[in-house]
Amino acid sequence: MKKAKSFAVISAAMFLLSACGQKTGNNDSSDADLDLLTNTYGYQYQNTDEKILNDKGAQEISYTVYSSKNASALDYNDMKIMEDLFDQTNVKVDWENVSESVYTQQKNLVFGNKDDRPDAIYHAGMSAGEVIKYAKRKVLLPISDYLEYMPNFSKILEERPDIKNQLINVEDGKIYTLPRVEEMDLLQNPNLLFLNKVWAEQAIEANAVTALKKEDIKDGMAMTSAQMEEMLTYFRDNDMNGNGDNTDERPMSFVYNNWQGNQNDLYGMFGLNENLEHRIIVDEKVVYTVQEEEFKEATNFIADWVEKGLIDRVSFEQSQDNFLANGKGLETYGAFYWWESETVVTNPENYVVMNPLIGPDGEQTVSVSNNPEIGTGELVILTNCKYPEALLSYFDRYYDPEISAQINYGPIGIVYEEEKDSEGMLVQKPLPEGVTADELRLQNAPLGIIYLDDYAWNNVVHMEPRAKLRVERLAENATPFIPENVKQFPNLQFTLDELNTLANYETNLNDYIRTNQINWLLKGGVSDEEWENFQSELTGKTMLNDIKQVYQNAYDRYRESQ
Repeated sequence: MKKAKSFAVISAAMFLLSACGQKTGNNDSSDADLDLLTNTYGYQYQNTDEKILNDKGAQEISYTVYSSKNASALDYNDMKIMEDLFDQTNVKVDWENVSESVYTQQKNLVFGNKDDRPDAIYHAGMSAGEVIKYAKRKVLLPISDYLEYMPNFSKILEERPDIKNQLINVEDGKIYTLPRVEEMDLLQNPNLLFLNKVWAEQAIEANAVTALKKEDIKDGMAMTSAQMEEMLTYFRDNDMNGNGDNTDERPMSFVYNNWQGNQNDLYGMFGLNENLEHRIIVDEKVVYTVQEEEFKEATNFIADWVEKGLIDRVSFEQSQDNFLANGKGLETYGAFYWWESETVVTNPENYVVMNPLIGPDGEQTVSVSNNPEIGTGELVILTNCKYPEALLSYFDRYYDPEISAQINYGPIGIVYEEEKDSEGMLVQKPLPEGVTADELRLQNAPLGIIYLDDYAWNNVVHMEPRAKLRVERLAENATPFIPENVKQFPNLQFTLDELNTLANYETNLNDYIRTNQINWLLKGGVSDEEWENFQSELTGKTMLNDIKQVYQNAYDRYRESQ
């Protein structure tokens, strides 16, 4: 049984030489250090099929890695995948796990404690501003100076200049973080619209919906805003779940501004590619949707549905947990926006996934989020690390697609079958009885730095069944409704001056937009006078034009570097 150890103290009884805190004043390993690493510990990095440290050095060098983790997740030290990686590399990592909330609160303290820093921080969540700040203070090791020791990562940078350009620090041109890349086309459109098929057929039988037949209620169906209003009205006025109470039905529901399912696709009925930031790329230009007249029209339309009781008012106040809890047991949802139906309702077979609603003027588009499939600040190495070459070689193994799959979902033998299929691909084992996919993942996978692209999904590992289902749904019900001239934002790198502008103004801008939007949606809409005042404030007090220019400049640099 492993004993709990504080971040500050590692038991001497472990007989391990910690690489943490033994080097001061020099950010790079000396030649002597590298010679010692090679000659004494048998370090090698060229052959990724062999151990990084040979047997004679396996129990003599250790690294401390600080990491946040989900509160329900197993300690990384106790995960089988970590034992497997030690067996494959002879690199010993002592994980110092803290809950995500604690890490968020103590992040700056960890970086600031120069006398007791870890060798690396995993799940670091480094913003562009934090990278610049700590790079200037010589706290972060420039990983780009060590690429020769990282064949997998170097190959990614060579083959994917788009990833490389999202990692480069604008201030000095170096790379300080390792990324997480999981490309499945799942995040561009988080919202899917699900409709209760049983209730919809009842509404049609009652002749409550114009020009719809029962056979029309199927996956991929289209419905006009007028037809949906008739449908939701019927749900509102009748005891759809048959419990004798016609007031507990929720015609349409979602969670306001939740990334997994929110109000944004309703704006698509007016041709807006809305998202949580109200910011999108159109014809290579930065556009803020709140400056468009269509935003006003859509807001007033949605507010009317709220006022009529067609959209549940609780949608703008409820938590994700409450939303999910209300979907279990007795049917209450007529229609809802979410990532997937299976997590929301007990009987997903009763729901069809729809195409976007068709607006009053025939517009039919979906929201385009800025949620990236490339996370740029997942891991950093700190300059006090004595032998960064071996630690970077260790983490470089994570980018092997077979290891990436296990880091992301769990190890072979527990999550994946020991034997590969006829195509030579990893296959997930059936879920243990009474265990959900999320629970199994939390107990066996640290997540973090991985590289899973199209090649991996087609040649190395099969997608998780629920992920595959979502990919199929998005390809059918979302992607075709994205205009060709619309793009989501990549991860952008900013100059120090640009970051200062964002730090000074962006929070106030977002708060101002949110306050006004939710007020309009809940009180019946926005008047012409309110709209004019809103626009004036956007370009005045909130400094939207300055913020927009920052994003445009950063995006232009990104495009030029491609």
